[in-house]
Amino acid sequence: MSASDNDRELAELVPLAADGDRKALQRIMEIIHPMVLRYARSRIGSGRHPTAEDIAQEICLAVATSVGNYVDRGRPFMAFVYGIASNKVADAHRAVARDRSNPTDEVPDTADGTTPEEFALVGDGSNRVRALLDSLSDKAREIVILRVFVGLSADETASIVGSTPGAVRVAQHRALAALRKQLESQEHSDE
Repeated sequence: MSASDNDRELAELVPLAADGDRKALQRIMEIIHPMVLRYARSRIGSGRHPTAEDIAQEICLAVATSVGNYVDRGRPFMAFVYGIASNKVADAHRAVARDRSNPTDEVPDTADGTTPEEFALVGDGSNRVRALLDSLSDKAREIVILRVFVGLSADETASIVGSTPGAVRVAQHRALAALRKQLESQEHSDE
């Protein structure tokens, strides 16, 4: 099913869900969950607490409880969903920054079947990607995440970020060029 098909289906389902139709709400969750999970994974990464899956569940819960507050202003429902998602991810980042504890009953020898060395390398790669994305402006970061990680079209991304498809393409091009330049300068400084 394409994103435009999802948008049309969501446009039909949201008023029903707002009126208390549980099946409509369930179908909305089936449509949005994979997309918000991809979004959360791209913003949080893996091996962190809370996990991207936890945050995706929080996003879905927030959408479910606020679907009645949605007002159609000519933008797709997914723009509303990604607004909630962005706030939940920001909340998770703030919570992690405040929480300095890492309680555990026992320390595992491996993480998810990987050796500690492999886990560190994967974590380092995720941290480098996150640091690169954090070097972008908020809007540029959102555009790159929605276009590259979530896989939305320029039209879909434009409606979510409140822009035009052409401006989204230009912003994406500039953001990727900035990331490429930053990577090249890091490689030269490592030599």
